[in-house]
Amino acid sequence: MPFSQHSHSGQFCRHGSGILEDVVLAAIDRGMVAYALTEHVPRYSPEFRYPEESDMSVADLESQFSAFLAEARRLQVKYASQIDLIVGCETEFVTRDDTLAMLSSLPANPPFLLTVGSSPLAMYTAYFDAQFAMLELVQPKVVGHFDLIGIFATQAGIQHVDLVMHLWDSHVKRNLDWIAAHGALVEINSRAWKKGVPGYPHVAIAKRIKNEYGERVRFTLSDDAHAPGDVGMGYVEQVRRYIEQGVGLAELYYWSGSGEIKRVEVPGEDGGVWQQFFDPSK
Repeated sequence: MPFSQHSHSGQFCRHGSGILEDVVLAAIDRGMVAYALTEHVPRYSPEFRYPEESDMSVADLESQFSAFLAEARRLQVKYASQIDLIVGCETEFVTRDDTLAMLSSLPANPPFLLTVGSSPLAMYTAYFDAQFAMLELVQPKVVGHFDLIGIFATQAGIQHVDLVMHLWDSHVKRNLDWIAAHGALVEINSRAWKKGVPGYPHVAIAKRIKNEYGERVRFTLSDDAHAPGDVGMGYVEQVRRYIEQGVGLAELYYWSGSGEIKRVEVPGEDGGVWQQFFDPSK
């Protein structure tokens, strides 16, 4: 019973490929029970847009996002008998003004909108401060790639885990306390391995979260697909090893399309359900 809480398509994301319906069909084909469609929200300041969006105006970005929501809702209804589709968005926190503009563009009363929040900033203290500002302002239901800043660590010769642990009491715990108090889920993002990163969050960080917070901070799972072929990537090998041997999680959680949190047990290595969960071909 695999699931994912974070995905994209080339139809509404220029650094992705394929159309949204093909992503949904791939999720059905791989046996996903629940799958979140979470396209990027518009970025209003030109300096914060993706390079491939340089020719797009704010109106273009808003129109693209509105078209995504309409298509995602159509697919949610069309495939309701085959898969639980969750419709939402991914928001990057860059500045308070940009984020407020983004929030004003979201539907006022959506049936259910899943927000996956992340904050890609350059310095660790600024990163976790920005992440906390994002948590308070956006109040996401899923905290995406918790330590995304680690993707730059190897290139810069930075000891990622050491820096996070150094900031644990002053910054990281503050953010995790917010997550625990508000019931948000922390995403295990399998796209990390495609990027050459040993997991989001890094396995050592995820293990400390589990050991210190127990069930107060719950983990979910996402493939962060950017194309139909990405659906479920890394689940069979890297994610299984990360969850079982690395962090030692006994359960995972996910948001359903009705806005409820569902719990899924992670069986031991001798459990047949394990292979069914992580290998959609079974």
